[in-house]
Amino acid sequence: MAERQCYHCKQWIAEGEAHDCWTTTEAALTADLSEDLRDAWERLREAAGEFGEQRIYASHSSIMFSRKACYFFVRPKKSFLEICIFLGRPIRSPQIRRADRVSKGKVAHMLRVTHRDEVEAPLTDWLREAYESSDILKSKGQTTIPKKAIQAARKPARKAAKRTARKGTPAPRKSVRPRSRRTSKS
Repeated sequence: MAERQCYHCKQWIAEGEAHDCWTTTEAALTADLSEDLRDAWERLREAAGEFGEQRIYASHSSIMFSRKACYFFVRPKKSFLEICIFLGRPIRSPQIRRADRVSKGKVAHMLRVTHRDEVEAPLTDWLREAYESSDILKSKGQTTIPKKAIQAARKPARKAAKRTARKGTPAPRKSVRPRSRRTSKS
């Protein structure tokens, strides 16, 4: 009987056998979590479920929460839950490990949760904000930040760039007359 090897999971599959290595479930992703992480996961899912109508599904190694577009996802790890929240503005907080601009209007905020007690304000406030603004951020070209605010934020950066450029370039040289050769007196 002929077999083929799956490109993704490298498993050998018999000819004609159904195989879908990408399909995963929420239960499969959270099965190996410790008791503290499981409690944190259940509290996080419960808090997000209270926001309103949404779709919660597992994809690869993440559990996605979305309305029309994903507004946050969770990656269960061995010792923590990695959470990525999509907002229309950057947040500065000790809980935020990293914030990356992923599109014109979205900023992805990465944080970690290790205990149920961490799933409270301000985390739940950020999740609610992401839920409420996800439709606005999804639409093309729209941002939650007014255009004037973006331009005002760019002005100081441009001035600083000009100052740096001025400091980094050498001053123009003054014209120097060629020196005459000195001859030693003999």
